Amino acid sequence: MPHEAISVFDIFKIGVGPSSSHTLGPWRAAQLFLQSLEQKHQLLQVQSLQVLLYGSLAKTGKGHGTDVAVLMGLSGEDPVTCDVELIDEKVQRIRNTKRLLLHGKHEIDFDPQDDIEFLFTESLPYHPNALTFMITLQNGEQFASTYYSVGGGFVQQENESTTAAAAVQLPFPINTADDLLHWCRKTGLHISEVVMENENSWRSEEATRKGVLQIWQVMKECMYRGCHSQGMLPGGLQVKRRAADLNKKLLQGRTYEDYASWIKAIRSGGNDFKYILDWVSCFALAINEENASFGRVVTAPTNGAAGVIPAVLHYFVVFCDGYNDDKVMQFMLTASEIGSIFKKGATISAAMGGCQAEIGVSSAMAAAGLTEVLGGSQRQALMAAEIAMEHHLGLTCDPIGGLVQIPCIERNTMGAIKAITASQLALQSTPDFAKVSLDAVIKTMWNTAIDMSHKYKETAEGGLAVHIPLSLPEC
Repeated sequence: MPHEAISVFDIFKIGVGPSSSHTLGPWRAAQLFLQSLEQKHQLLQVQSLQVLLYGSLAKTGKGHGTDVAVLMGLSGEDPVTCDVELIDEKVQRIRNTKRLLLHGKHEIDFDPQDDIEFLFTESLPYHPNALTFMITLQNGEQFASTYYSVGGGFVQQENESTTAAAAVQLPFPINTADDLLHWCRKTGLHISEVVMENENSWRSEEATRKGVLQIWQVMKECMYRGCHSQGMLPGGLQVKRRAADLNKKLLQGRTYEDYASWIKAIRSGGNDFKYILDWVSCFALAINEENASFGRVVTAPTNGAAGVIPAVLHYFVVFCDGYNDDKVMQFMLTASEIGSIFKKGATISAAMGGCQAEIGVSSAMAAAGLTEVLGGSQRQALMAAEIAMEHHLGLTCDPIGGLVQIPCIERNTMGAIKAITASQLALQSTPDFAKVSLDAVIKTMWNTAIDMSHKYKETAEGGLAVHIPLSLPEC
């Protein structure tokens, strides 16, 4: 099997909600398209532009903000650094003026109502999440470029060759859980240590550490922001944000000034099981309410599942072992490798595999990461990942109105709790007696994805999406 090199920074990407495949991916595709125009010295020669959205991108694109993401990307904005508070204003300006400043350099006529086309009945064979940019130059030349958003913010251009990153030769090539276990046994290293050795092929250990801790910082800021933001989520469903009210209720009047004092206030409430359970739910809700509001989040491994890993890691930081950068690194590196193995062996795209590919994978990642930082063996970490996914098999993606709100936000709380349970089960078990391997459950997940009806793969054509009698936006 050819080896695919995937970095921790491929799995964990800083971006903007609400969807990694429907928002971040199309945003990145627009950026890549602009780069190709600049490389060919064609950017300033563009006369007109049309964007075609296919398959799942068309069917749930409105609810996922795909058109917004495309406009931001074509404007030259970056999802990592843009001011999320100004997104609505910038998009509305384009809609009102019907003018688009390509890459911030070249203005053209562009009416999003006409020039972004949602092809609800058409799908391209390679992947359900496809978009095409059709260009006419000032000299009359026309051409098109097609990109696929394959999940987790990963983007592939049609007929794209292997990227330089994927061609990196790693000291410990890993495609499967068995490969990972082989290297752990051969070297005696923990999973996180094997991953760090591979990351050293891309950059220094210091740079990896700095980058991973920055990702954790973004997760914390998102969580804190979500726990202190009230109101209704955008999109028309009139879903009320709950994390802030729950945060206030659980703290029972205890005061704080910032993140650090907030953590102290939470800890002072004790270690009662119900109290901890409520906080894990609060952490996950906070992240995904921010995600649904076009906030800055981290794919983990996707935006729709962005709350699971930070909620579980925050559970560990607050209630288990206190704050420790080394432990955070262990958790994140271990989790990233599990996500990478799922991507190689199955999918992390709900449009390909249903919600098992998002919440299920994130729960497995979190379970493995938690098991390692709690002192579990390499085999126990893999066992925890297997248990978490085994009990997400067949989970459908049926977002009401195509919005990443119902049932997506609550599913993050479920995924987080299952991850903690899976970790505890693995820590109290002997992997020698396990009947199901992680590789077997990944294969099962992929077969389940293949068998699953397209109605349950992020199309809003089945499940809750068609059985809740609400007045919804077109999607």
